[in-house]
Order: sequence, then C-alpha cells, then structure tokens
Amino acid sequence: QVQLEESGGGLVQPGGSLRLSCTASESIFSKFVMAWHRQAPGKEREFVALITSTGETKYSESVTGRFTISRDTAKRTADLQMNNLKPEDTAVYYCNLPGIAWGQGQQVTVSS
Repeated sequence: QVQLEESGGGLVQPGGSLRLSCTASESIFSKFVMAWHRQAPGKEREFVALITSTGETKYSESVTGRFTISRDTAKRTADLQMNNLKPEDTAVYYCNLPGIAWGQGQQVTVSS
C-alpha cells in the first residue's frame, strides 16, 4: 500500500513563503498524477494544484501565480512552493495520489 508523508508546514507572516514536500513510499508514484489539496476550518477540502507524470501542471485560480508544484521522480517527491502567502491560505494541506492515497496533512497558518 502506497503511503505519502508530508513535511514543511508551519506559521508564516502574510507575504512570506513556505515549501511543502510529499514523499511517496513506492516508485509507483512516478507513473501517476500527484496533487495537493487543502481544507480550511469549517470549509470543504479543495483542490490546489496537480502535476502529471510528464510534468504538466494545473492550479486553482486562487493560487495561480503564487504557488508552484514540482516533482522529483528519483526522490519520489512532489513539492509545493508557496509564495506571497495570504491569511486565506491558512489550512491543512494534503498530498494526494488520486484514487490511491492521501497524506496525513500539514498545517499551514498565515498570520501576523
């Protein structure tokens, strides 16, 4: 069973940056889309970004131009670089291998 382990969350001031990392337990990771989702308090989980096995990317409108998703097949990682963070980006961020596995979630808090 594939497992996803996330790291990199924390507290940051508005305008700051954070980088989330997701590591897959198996090399199967390289064949599939990887995605990040987030869930803010009292809200439903929402899509943030995805990257295909060939490197194509897609972003939600709210993070386009500020967030960048990337992957390293050799390391089995998918990272989310988050710049110019806003208070409304505060949420638990989840790494996702669609239809296969979810990570445990990383808290990101944007506050002064």
